[in-house]
Formats: sequence, structure tokens, C-alpha cells
Amino acid sequence: MKKSLPFVLLLATSAFAAGGPNMTGPWKIHNSIAGNESDQQCKFVQAENKLSGSCKTEDKDVQISGSLDGKKITWKYESEYNGSPLTMIYAATIEDASKIAGSVEVQPYGVTGEFTATPSKEEDKPKDDAKPKEEKPAK
Repeated sequence: MKKSLPFVLLLATSAFAAGGPNMTGPWKIHNSIAGNESDQQCKFVQAENKLSGSCKTEDKDVQISGSLDGKKITWKYESEYNGSPLTMIYAATIEDASKIAGSVEVQPYGVTGEFTATPSKEEDKPKDDAKPKEEKPAK
């Protein structure tokens, strides 16, 4: 029986690690910063405790980097506002698999706010080809 104990412990540890939150996929982020409300789409890719991916800003996709530590998640990305560089820093606690809530900081301005994030489905996104196409009459 003693010989099987390390195997059981290894199996239990692996199962616990696998049962942690998996953030991979599309997420809808709602920001409330200094009285300004905004929404954006992000795609997270989780590899162990590292987070990467991209978020869609007003005019481009920006790369994110972050990490997970238990139920705590952080990520950031660099962008610009009126030609000036800025960094958005997100920190949150994962409430469950369907919601993240936390704070967002805008550097170098020192402005803070709150955000919530929920998983989104690919079909939630507007698609150019989603509109019915007009058929032209045959001549």
C-alpha cells in the first residue's frame, strides 16, 4: 500500500491543477473608468499560470500578457490615447467560470476604474457576412 501512496498523491495533485480556472477563449470586457463606460472583446490563451492573447481596442488589436495565481488574475496591454502611450493594467478575482470582476488602472495617468468580464461566444460578435446579401436580378 505504501508504494501506491506517491502515485495517488501525484494523481490528486494533477487533478487539482487541472480543475483550476481555464481562461482560454473569447471574453467580453466592460470597463467603467472615470465615468466612461466601454466594452471590448478579448481572446485569452492560458498556458499553465501564464496568460496571453489579444484585446480589440477602438482601432486595432493589442497583445496582452498576464498571469493567474489561484483565483487572482492580472493582465495588461499597451495602447495609446490621442497619440500618447498608455498601459492598461487589469487585476481581478475570478468569481466563477462565468465572471471576472476587478479593477483597471490607466498608466501613466493614474486613473482607475472597475471592470467585469464574461465569456463570449464567437457568434456574439458581429460579422460582415451576417447581413443578408441582396440578390441582383438576372439579366
